[in-house]
Amino acid sequence: MTEFSQWTSVTQWILAALPILTVLILMTRFQWGGARAGAAGWFIAMIVAALFFGAELEILIHSQTKGILLTLYVLYIVWAALLLYFITDQIGAIAKIGQAIQTLTASRELQLLIIGWVFASFLQGVAGFGVPIAVVAPLLLAMRFSPLVAVAAPAIGHSWSVTFGNMATSYEALLAVTGMQSAALAQWSAFLLGISCLLCGWAVLMVYGGWKSVRRALWPLVIIGSVMAITQYILVSLSIWTIGGFTAGIFGLLVSIPVAKYFCKNTQDETTEAELEPEIKTDISLFWAMSAYLIFIAVIIAASFIAPIKELLNHVKLTLEFPALSTNHGWQTPAGDGKSISIFGHAGAHLLYTALLAFLLYWYKGFYKLSAAKNILKKTAKSAIPTSLGMVSMVCFAVVMDHSGMTYTLAQGISVASSVLYPVVAVAIGSLGAFMTGSTTNSNVVFGTFQIHAAQIGNFNIPLILAAQTVGASLGSMLAPAKILIGCSTVGLGGKEGEVLKTTLKWGIYLVGIIGIIVLFINFVIG
Repeated sequence: MTEFSQWTSVTQWILAALPILTVLILMTRFQWGGARAGAAGWFIAMIVAALFFGAELEILIHSQTKGILLTLYVLYIVWAALLLYFITDQIGAIAKIGQAIQTLTASRELQLLIIGWVFASFLQGVAGFGVPIAVVAPLLLAMRFSPLVAVAAPAIGHSWSVTFGNMATSYEALLAVTGMQSAALAQWSAFLLGISCLLCGWAVLMVYGGWKSVRRALWPLVIIGSVMAITQYILVSLSIWTIGGFTAGIFGLLVSIPVAKYFCKNTQDETTEAELEPEIKTDISLFWAMSAYLIFIAVIIAASFIAPIKELLNHVKLTLEFPALSTNHGWQTPAGDGKSISIFGHAGAHLLYTALLAFLLYWYKGFYKLSAAKNILKKTAKSAIPTSLGMVSMVCFAVVMDHSGMTYTLAQGISVASSVLYPVVAVAIGSLGAFMTGSTTNSNVVFGTFQIHAAQIGNFNIPLILAAQTVGASLGSMLAPAKILIGCSTVGLGGKEGEVLKTTLKWGIYLVGIIGIIVLFINFVIG
């Protein structure tokens, strides 16, 4: 590692940034789709890794094998989520849910907050990678929100809940890699994520209608956001962080109902009838429309919290062992497993169980015939194939950057240049890791120890800096191209992911910057 650190320079930093810059520029400036931009980024990453970072053929092969395994992990969710979407869409269930929310409140801002922020946060609490976006985006589209808002809102809205969502796997990974057991780390993380909760709700409203929308829904935003933030903080402070995100999401949903009813007078001032008119007319009852999602919640709860079921479902796993690797410049990747895929306990499997049960239920109720399965599968494949191609290139170029030391070089260069502003940069590094790997967990694993070293060198508060890492990684999940690809595939924006990335990138930078300034101020106060 020492040799590697001495070798890095400004030139290497620029080279390490080249694949990321390529993807960002092609997607946001030239409007390339994720598949094309990802392929370009992958090609440049492979060349730079081999020629300038000492990655030999063995490293390139193993990194791409690991990347494909990680891609399968993600695509399991994508295909199952799309299948569920088309099964419910076939009977007009999604349109009916949209109608019901419109009945609860005619305020477009409140509708967006309840689905794109609160419900998306709840889904992150019970499920894993990409599920909130995959499930929520088509719901918002059916409610006549634009495709851009339909994807960007849940991408931004759920991000604050990632660290303590899904059984707090991201936080557990941070504890494991750093060896920290400090109560201060949990409390600082929950405190910063509570602020992030309110900021994410604010950003969702800004994406939709700017400050005008914020003014209309300010009190619902503050009330609901405070309930979710305080709930999570209390649980995390009591060391019950595994259900922190899940319980915060439940309380957010519960309080949304009376809040929406109380503030329903803030309604249709400037909302046109066209916006309120559902895209699909359906006579299906709300109960049957909601049944697929009720099944989904029941499946997730059973698979996550009932120990015998959880153990049974996770008994069979696809795992590949990878050897320790080292580049010619000294960067080392330790031996270990690739991304383990629980065949029957994966988040994609949960969605698949839900889809199959929903199909059988709808068929039994006579909502459609068995022959509808062919049409549903055809639509699923048509939407999923382009997304799958883009996912392979995006994930594989991220993995080769990690295995060649390029990702670490980026973070190291940023930290060296930051000096006294490192608390701000610590949040940005966490976000960079999530952007690169598509995972808050991976970002914490890659940069957890690095953040400790940087904090020690700069004499910064270590628990606070590690909290900044995981909060930045959570917020960075809204920028992950892989997640954006998932959302775009469900709303017909395949090939136009750059427009969504431009929006989430803008608000991601704002939110990361705000949290970074708060961390800097706190570190100054506590010394």
